[in-house]
Amino acid sequence: MAKIKITQIKSVIDRSERQKRTMQALGLTKMNQSVEVEATAAIIGMVRKVNHLVAIESI
Repeated sequence: MAKIKITQIKSVIDRSERQKRTMQALGLTKMNQSVEVEATAAIIGMVRKVNHLVAIESI
C-alpha cells in the first residue's frame, strides 16, 4: 500500500463534532501536525470528509 502524509492546516474550532472526531481518528490534534498513514479505503474516506482542514501529500 502507498503511504500518504496528512497535515492539519486549519483549526477544528467551530466545526461539527463529527469532523472533530474524524481528525482525532486520523491522529491530528494540533495545527501543522503531520502523520504518515497507509492509504487504505477507510483513511481516504476520512480524508475526503475533512479535506478542507488538511493537506495531503503522497510519499
